Amino acid sequence: MTDNSNPNAIRSRIWREEPEPDNAFSPRAAYCRGYDVYGEMLGHARWVDMLYLLFRNVAPTNAQADLLEALSLALANPGPRDASVHAAMCGGVCGSTAAASLMAALAVGAGQLSGGHEVFLAMEGWEKCGTDLNAWRQHFAQPAGIPGSIWPKPEHTPGFDPHGVSTTTPVKQTLACLASYSKGDYLSWLQQNLVTMEAAAGCPLALSGVAAAAFADLGFSPEQGEMLHLLLRLPGAAAHALEQRPLGYKKFPFGSIELESEPIGESA
Repeated sequence: MTDNSNPNAIRSRIWREEPEPDNAFSPRAAYCRGYDVYGEMLGHARWVDMLYLLFRNVAPTNAQADLLEALSLALANPGPRDASVHAAMCGGVCGSTAAASLMAALAVGAGQLSGGHEVFLAMEGWEKCGTDLNAWRQHFAQPAGIPGSIWPKPEHTPGFDPHGVSTTTPVKQTLACLASYSKGDYLSWLQQNLVTMEAAAGCPLALSGVAAAAFADLGFSPEQGEMLHLLLRLPGAAAHALEQRPLGYKKFPFGSIELESEPIGESA
């Protein structure tokens, strides 16, 4: 959107700029949701304050900022076992550009197994079921597909670990920490009803499920939660890609592949 009085000015519901007197294409001041970013926020607000403000139309409360900051730390580095980080590491070890490594992480981390779309689906569950256990049981028993969607029907309950044996310690620690910060309904309820929810889902809670409840408590929509989940996991992918770049494939920290049959052309 442009300002009729100044066709070179750019503004949206999120962002508004005031031009420099000598250069209509450079901002003298920039406002995010009405807050002066460089004149007032810089040096006083935290990064998570800006992040929340960009996605929502109000500034976060102290409790909301603390919750988002704790969630950001929990998601920052999924670790080399995570498929998105592994993809970025593959980019790094073969000398791909920084952007290529991050795009690999985003592409692999966008799906329905610990990825962004799994968070989206789990958040839809919170929108639909809230804190109604019977509604959750029905939701788990009859997962609904989306007609015309590019996404396949989920192969497991979103937000839960289909390969898990029991709830992992980091998941329990993250849930306890975030529930202590949250003023919303979902994290504390999930903590209190964890055993029942896991029994209904048929598998243990995953970190993506904790993240979905946290995003819902913060008031984000499923679309916003999906985008934030993708964004907040990139630091670990970037760091691991950079670590692998000078090492070479011979020092790649994964075991060798064991073939079940001899490669074609190498049999006796």
